[in-house]
Amino acid sequence: MSRETVLVEFEDGVAWVTLNRPAKRNAMNPTLNREMLQVLDELEGDERCGVLVLTGAGEAFCAGMDLQEYFRANDDKPRAATLKARREAGDWWRRLMFFEKPTIAMVNGWCFGGAFTPLVACDLAIAAEEATFGLSEINWGIIPGGNVTRAVAEVMSHRDALYHIMTGLPFDGRKAAEMKLVNEAVPLAGLRERTRALCDLLLEKNPVTLKAAKDAFKRVGAMPWDTSDDYLYAKTEQMLYLDKAGRDEGLKQFLDDKTYRPGLGAYKDKRRAR
Repeated sequence: MSRETVLVEFEDGVAWVTLNRPAKRNAMNPTLNREMLQVLDELEGDERCGVLVLTGAGEAFCAGMDLQEYFRANDDKPRAATLKARREAGDWWRRLMFFEKPTIAMVNGWCFGGAFTPLVACDLAIAAEEATFGLSEINWGIIPGGNVTRAVAEVMSHRDALYHIMTGLPFDGRKAAEMKLVNEAVPLAGLRERTRALCDLLLEKNPVTLKAAKDAFKRVGAMPWDTSDDYLYAKTEQMLYLDKAGRDEGLKQFLDDKTYRPGLGAYKDKRRAR
């Protein structure tokens, strides 16, 4: 499907999804948000996509919401127009949060404001050391909206989050890694290579188990212990229903063949071997 604002490239099990509005530093407008939702719908069932990597064209990952198209353009319209814009802005990153495949945010440059929601929605994140992050909304009299504050509170410490929300000061990829906004930071020249290596590691895992593991982590944090215990047993039973052969193969390698030793080698899903 031809799209205006999103590019998709397939490479050996990885779908590289690129926000493609470089002249606007890949700011999210209504078209981009609709197209990203379509892309996620298509990739979820596409066998060429074992891991999804989200990045941006040019010098930016994403500069946040397109203020002109989302705010100024709706100022004189009925409230329904604003509500529609809000729903479209949130639909795709919520879908990304519980996507069927592993997801990695590859932050290649500018990452501001609204971009923090898809960044945090991705399972993992790697940034260029040279990337620039910021929650600059305080500087023009608004607060981080669109659930950005909730996203920041999910991964950053109380003090770090409030410092950057209240001051609006930018920070680089190294600082983002130090504050756990991203998993790690590497030089920009090696960013794609490092991301590809992480993709290859994930592609070695059983996909049913990987989906269950990441969903379980994201769900149980807000549950009481007893509810969490019940949910995790139910999730295990779901996995057995979906892919008992995968578990049996893993146990065989560990218990019978002695071909897997924790910390020294990865479980190999024969169906995913490349």
